[in-house]
This record gives sequence, C-alpha cells and structure tokens, in this order.
Amino acid sequence: MFYFCPMEINDELIDKLAMLSRLQFSETEKQEIKSDLGKMIGFIDTLNTLDTSHIEPLIHISNNVNILREDEVKTEISRSQALKNSPVDDPVFFKVPKVIRK
Repeated sequence: MFYFCPMEINDELIDKLAMLSRLQFSETEKQEIKSDLGKMIGFIDTLNTLDTSHIEPLIHISNNVNILREDEVKTEISRSQALKNSPVDDPVFFKVPKVIRK
C-alpha cells in the first residue's frame, strides 16, 4: 500500500513551485493554489484508507495490445530532394530559426 508523507503547504513551497515552473503568482493566486494542493493531498489521504491488498497491480488499464506494423520503405528521396524546401540553404541539414533562448 502507498502511504503519502504529508507536507506543509506554505508560501515558501508555493514560491519554490513558481520558481521551478517559471511562473509568477499574485497573493490571491497563491491562496487558491494552497487550497487546491490541500484538496489534492486530502484526496491522497482518502485513497490511503482503502484496502487494496486484494487488487492486482496493473501495468496497463486494459488488456488491449498495441498492434504495430513492420516498417516498409515505399519510396526513397535523395538528400537534396529532401532539403529542397528547407528555409536555409544547407546541403546536409535542415536549419530552422532558434526558438529557445536562455
């Protein structure tokens, strides 16, 4: 059985979560987040009261098996054909504008 170790939900925890997620919260939003986290932890505590000793652990929700087909090469194109529509002219790579900045 899974047992959750309760933690204190305080402004310091909310500030740390905001920093890690790179978000900013107003004081009102912080209070709402504290309330929501408290409800989530309460739900986990409720789940911990259930007797699951007779339930088999699941790897998947259903017994369905993913049926995959074999990869087949149907048509091939040359590297120059593949790169023909690239926005930047480079004989080896697709070059795209940088989208992640630090």
